[in-house]
Amino acid sequence: MLILSDLIQNLRVVSISGNTDIEVSSIQFDSRKVDSNSVFVATTGSAVDGHDFINMAIEKGATAIVCEKLPTEIAAGVTYLVVENSSEALGKMASAWYDFPSSQLTLVGITGTNGKTTIATLLYKLFRALGYKAGLLSTVCNYVNDEAIEATHTTPDSLALNELLARMVDAGCEYAFMEVSSHSVDQRRIAGLEFDGGIFTNITRDHIDYHLTFENYLKAKKSFFDALPAKAFALTNADDKNGLVMLQNSKARKFTYSLRGMADFKTKILDHSFDGMLLDMNDREVNVSFIGKFNASNLSAVFGAALLLGEEELEVLRIISSLTSVAGRFETLRAPQGYTAIVDYAHTPDALNNVISTINQILEGNGRLITVVGCGGNRDKGKRPMMAREATDGSWKAILTSDNPRNEEPQDILNDMLAGLDVTQKTKSLTIVDRREAIKTACALAQAGDVVLVAGKGHEDYQIIKGIKNHFDDREEVRKCF
Repeated sequence: MLILSDLIQNLRVVSISGNTDIEVSSIQFDSRKVDSNSVFVATTGSAVDGHDFINMAIEKGATAIVCEKLPTEIAAGVTYLVVENSSEALGKMASAWYDFPSSQLTLVGITGTNGKTTIATLLYKLFRALGYKAGLLSTVCNYVNDEAIEATHTTPDSLALNELLARMVDAGCEYAFMEVSSHSVDQRRIAGLEFDGGIFTNITRDHIDYHLTFENYLKAKKSFFDALPAKAFALTNADDKNGLVMLQNSKARKFTYSLRGMADFKTKILDHSFDGMLLDMNDREVNVSFIGKFNASNLSAVFGAALLLGEEELEVLRIISSLTSVAGRFETLRAPQGYTAIVDYAHTPDALNNVISTINQILEGNGRLITVVGCGGNRDKGKRPMMAREATDGSWKAILTSDNPRNEEPQDILNDMLAGLDVTQKTKSLTIVDRREAIKTACALAQAGDVVLVAGKGHEDYQIIKGIKNHFDDREEVRKCF
């Protein structure tokens, strides 16, 4: 147990009612997990307000409450702390509870719309190959050295996040690489963490259902860099029009990477095929097994970050040449029938455009592209017609299908996608609600030399229909067609 006064030292406390010199058995923000001597932090979520469960938490044994506003009824013997932001308080208390694990690691955060998973995972793989003990926090999977831990969110909640970082410290990890989602920044899940570096990939339309406007989404990303300390590095993609915006108010040491212009870390694509690329990275040539400009940009960020962390350039390039793609990110499968299937997580218009453009650049007209794509239910409806247009404009045939419909009617989602197409675009499209049948149809249409792109779900091995999670893996379905 810890003493409450030790847990709240870094909080911005508005008022305190009661004794803070009490033992705390646990920190909880879910009232159902509260037990005797817990401190309950009443956070305000998008769907549920923790303030509504304060009495329940006290009934279950909470002896301290952290909240943004005092309840009308004050319970005897309970300590109440009013703070400016409960979510921020939760993050800082979680960090203190686990003995500030981020300060005992070299922690690098990666944020942006696309590329976070690839960059974080490749940095983790690179530093493991360099001989370091390291951890990873990502959308696909979390790792403590070589121990895999299932990931449920891009960035876990504050308690789970600090627990994972503490496990890394206990396992002797020196480095940790983590994806930083815009949700986690806005919801203060990363409050209390000490970052040694931040990487910005790019920003395009995404999560408008949560942030409401692109400007709010941009501000969430930027605030991560605004909060970096002076000792940290801030590495940004100079090819993105908002790349330098991220650095405007940052106190961190500022660096850039680019495929197109002057930058601290400059990469050029010298040659490419479906087997990989030949890159020029800061005037040194290196063969990689990755495909596409977006991956060249991701590798440029990995290269730059490794050097900023003090690693030797030639050794970094040697390991980069041996790295392989991340699960569900431009994952290439070769069919016995002579066509190529690519499974990719692209679920935004920009990401889909990048993948389709890359495939067409490599095909050079010597094969057809058949794209299978859908849009998630209960998410940003505005991008649905945009996704349909990207798919049909860049493909010989686009098959519009279900992604994760969640609680929406699949056909309603497809109708939203079709609404973005003109008559000509509709002649290039098929609509098949069942994703399995859509993939089968795409593979049946493919001939030798063609490419089948299955986009949107990538590494996911499930499909959510009517709120029920069913096993479904695009890669498995493609292999069945082979």
